[in-house]
Amino acid sequence: MESDLLHTELTKIIETSNNNITITDQHGIILRSNPNHWSIYGIEPNQYIGKSVYQLQKEGILSPSIHAMVLESQKPVQILQKTKTGRTVMATGFPVFDQNGEIIRAISYSQDQTEIFNLQEQYKDLEKKLVSYQTEVEELRGKESDYHGILYRSSSIEQIVGTIYRVSKTDASVLLLGPSGVGKSTFARMLHAQSNRKNEPFIEVDCSTIPETLFESEMFGYDSGSFTGASKHGKQGLIEQAEQGTLFLDEIGELPLAMQSKLLRVLQEKKVMRVGGKKERQVNFRLITATNKNIEEMVENGEFRLDLFYRINIIPLQIPPLKERKEDLPILIQHYLQNLNEKYQLTKKIHASTYDALTQYSWPGNVRELENILERVILTADEETIRPEHLPVNLRNADFQIEDKVILEAENDETDEHDWKNTIERTETQLLKKAASYCKTTYEMADYLGISQPSVVRKLKQYNINRK
Repeated sequence: MESDLLHTELTKIIETSNNNITITDQHGIILRSNPNHWSIYGIEPNQYIGKSVYQLQKEGILSPSIHAMVLESQKPVQILQKTKTGRTVMATGFPVFDQNGEIIRAISYSQDQTEIFNLQEQYKDLEKKLVSYQTEVEELRGKESDYHGILYRSSSIEQIVGTIYRVSKTDASVLLLGPSGVGKSTFARMLHAQSNRKNEPFIEVDCSTIPETLFESEMFGYDSGSFTGASKHGKQGLIEQAEQGTLFLDEIGELPLAMQSKLLRVLQEKKVMRVGGKKERQVNFRLITATNKNIEEMVENGEFRLDLFYRINIIPLQIPPLKERKEDLPILIQHYLQNLNEKYQLTKKIHASTYDALTQYSWPGNVRELENILERVILTADEETIRPEHLPVNLRNADFQIEDKVILEAENDETDEHDWKNTIERTETQLLKKAASYCKTTYEMADYLGISQPSVVRKLKQYNINRK
């Protein structure tokens, strides 16, 4: 009677438990279990009673079997199981011994942990995304605050900026190559601003402006009384001034061979000796160099030391001239126009035909020439709107060639009537397409063309021009 009551109680406990309770004998044969829990293993309730856990393990239903492990080790075991149905189960098994210490039963408690593990994985993914977003936000903030005038739309400059961000946290030497006026010093400042040395000095040296006779004393400094006219207190050189910061040697191709040798020694030994000094001083700086010369050709001609070239050429960055990245012109023009208007408290605008002249010009002086010409015409133009006649002659010629080309194309088209209306429509269509290729929004197009934004929208619809 009592045994029947115990049997009933045990059966009820197993059936109503939130855990999957399974009991096997010493041979791994399943004696009791919750019928409802076996669905997570992919089998029906009537398919497990009397079954061997070893057979179920072999069939991949129990992977692995907690009971097989308990019976083998005769110790408590806790594992994670992966079921055929894709569930994750936490199983804990215990051995049961008789009075002689012989194992007679194995009992396990298991619980479906799939949802918990999914939530954990989702949490980990969210953490990774959060870190990624934080990194992107920090990078964007860095870009906003440390651009130093680097504005671009071209893929070539985008690649250079990306490389700068990747190498900025290292101390690798960077060699900036490109013609005069492309903004090599601006890129150098950006590199310094993104580096771990950003709070330390940025010392810029134009190697082409320091006379050879003074170069050594300027670069390395001098001790008191080292030569006639020297300060009695001595002087710290430019290299020492860059301590813990960045030393930017612009136009390094102009560096005399004798100075190249001494600079190489500083880079190799991280020490500098002042002119007239007897004591070497330890230095720590990041080196950035730039040149508009073909430095490899100079090495071949014996004008530049090969070993120094290897030292400075760890990360070479070729800055393309402005004529090879015309898509950058509209944003640069707008940037300089806004800055100059703010600087001189003006409200000057640029006419659409003037934009065409500026974008068609080859800009041999690159960004520096663009900025200088815009400043000149903004200050000298006697009207609020800058027209082609306000530009230097060489730029005005470029504009007239564009206008002549548009009219000539319209006149030479034999498929349409050669009347004034068709010529105007063709001219407007070409200017709208040009504006659409340069500008991201209809508001930018309106500024570019010197008309209102509603007019831009209306004309785009009128001529069926799709903005990409």
